[in-house]
Amino acid sequence: MSEIKIQNISKSFGSAHVLNDISFEVKNGHLLSLLGPSGCGKTTLLRIIAGLEYADEGRVFVGERDLTPMPVEKRNIGVVFQNYALIPHMTVFNNIAYGLKIRKAEPGVIRKKVEEYISLVGLEGMTDRKVTQLSGGQQQRVALARALIIEPDILLLDEPLSALDRKIRAEMQYEIRRIQQQVGITTVFVTHDQEEALTMSDEILLMHNGRIEQLSTPKDIYNHPVSLYASDFLGKANTLIGALESRDDGWFVSGDGWSFPVCPQEGFTVGEQVYLAIRGEQVGISPEPTANSAACTIKNIVFTGEICRLMVDLKGTAMTVSCINVLADCFQIGQTVHISVDPNITHYFKIS
Repeated sequence: MSEIKIQNISKSFGSAHVLNDISFEVKNGHLLSLLGPSGCGKTTLLRIIAGLEYADEGRVFVGERDLTPMPVEKRNIGVVFQNYALIPHMTVFNNIAYGLKIRKAEPGVIRKKVEEYISLVGLEGMTDRKVTQLSGGQQQRVALARALIIEPDILLLDEPLSALDRKIRAEMQYEIRRIQQQVGITTVFVTHDQEEALTMSDEILLMHNGRIEQLSTPKDIYNHPVSLYASDFLGKANTLIGALESRDDGWFVSGDGWSFPVCPQEGFTVGEQVYLAIRGEQVGISPEPTANSAACTIKNIVFTGEICRLMVDLKGTAMTVSCINVLADCFQIGQTVHISVDPNITHYFKIS
């Protein structure tokens, strides 16, 4: 298996700049998720790595090989597409074996390897079924086995779970990660789903308007976002606008009727107006005032299963507070409550 190095990739379609000077590395055996909204350039970047598109500038390396000038068939890359691209009139066996047959492997070798990869992806007993007879999750397993059986240097996955229902999607997240780690293959996974990226990845590369917004581990990128965009995209953030204050008891961001403690950050000055980003699950809520809390009114309570979302009004600003549903029974619509934040997990950003 091999590491991936992307150096200064740029790509335009006409006057539209899709990728702007993208550089990063994926360590050997790691899974990196390209995360971002539709149109941010993540699928174009994946297609450039695969050789299905060519960059205007920059280079693609896998291990010591410079893939930049190579056609797709010379790159030895496994790809799983969003629609799986299975051959509908073929059986599970023949779909998985397709790449080996193209490479003119011996029939005995093909049968042995197909059996091995059918076992790896959990499709025992389905060898002779047509792929049209399979569920979406089973078709996904066929596509994954077909991509891996040629023993590619790296694996590319382009939103492979987007067509599955929620339960099957969660199962396949676990299965893809298990198989990827068992095989030990370096993988790039494209998704627009934040939870999917956080669940499956060694690293997440968050994209915004064709540029890298942040690249880090799931825990770090969630707990230490570098921008308001990163804070809001990975877990919905409440955004307040206030002024930085320095007091005897520390730094605060203060607005109309509220003042929350924060930690000092480099590059900011006292009195500066900033965005304060607070995730709903990081807000403390109490019927009674606490230290540095702010009074607000509950406008709605939304039950979502494991958690409840309390929609509150803070001096004219709508906020969402998340709590487990057992605690939500302590509150009611119209009630005045008091919210507080932990300065160690609260972030503020410049207003550009």
